[in-house]
Amino acid sequence: MSATESSLDLPRLLDTAGSVLDAAVETFVEGLGAPSAVHKGGTDFATQVDLDLERRISAELEDRTEIPVHGEEFGGADPVDGPVWVLDPVDGTFNYSAGMPLTGILLGLVVDGEATLGLTWLPLLDRKYAAHADGPLMINGEVADPLPDLPLEEAAIAFGPFNAAGRGRYAGDRRADLLRALSSRVARIRMTGSTGVDMAFTASGVFGGAVAFGRHPWDNAAGAALVRAAGGVATDIAGERWTVASPSLVAGTPTVHAGLMAVIEETVGEWAK
Repeated sequence: MSATESSLDLPRLLDTAGSVLDAAVETFVEGLGAPSAVHKGGTDFATQVDLDLERRISAELEDRTEIPVHGEEFGGADPVDGPVWVLDPVDGTFNYSAGMPLTGILLGLVVDGEATLGLTWLPLLDRKYAAHADGPLMINGEVADPLPDLPLEEAAIAFGPFNAAGRGRYAGDRRADLLRALSSRVARIRMTGSTGVDMAFTASGVFGGAVAFGRHPWDNAAGAALVRAAGGVATDIAGERWTVASPSLVAGTPTVHAGLMAVIEETVGEWAK
């Protein structure tokens, strides 16, 4: 733990952040099915609930913890330096707008880029996942059971959604190659459409592991903290420890994570270069 981390009262911050998210749950639930309010390109958009909740949660967090917030919709403090909250007020927005319950509120605390504390609230599933760096994973206020460390072939794996014709750092056709390779090496592939759900389910043992291709810290920080608190591993696709500068997130139990990294290297090893 860094000197900055050790100077923070992580249990208190976790309790405070949890109470802030609790107060936002009613608005989140009431807004289920909200239409697009801000178009971001392609099928990516934000609802008015995203905007309203980010303003509200950010203001309460900054007032009660004196720590700045970086949110998906309005930006904010640079999460690379010092303690900064990173917030996704509605993760899985497409699911949320469609009325699908695989959606939630993600809040992470990063300290000098490290995932130090995470909260994932899934109000439509009545699940609240919370943890800080030197504490256990908590689910609905209770200490979670130890993670079962299954072999890769017995594990369900969450895989981030993608367009096979897409370009960028992780081109869609190569993601399809990786999906094809994993399909014969794992028990099941699941695509929930929510990074927060994928990582919370990995931390709690529903999934053995998860692969997320997005780079945004508001999507990944909370989940990385939860998985590590539960005894799992969180890196990028190249196998480097996840930080807010990472371009992707691969998480899982130690055995499953190692298996995922082996398949990634065999299939799309060029991504590690």
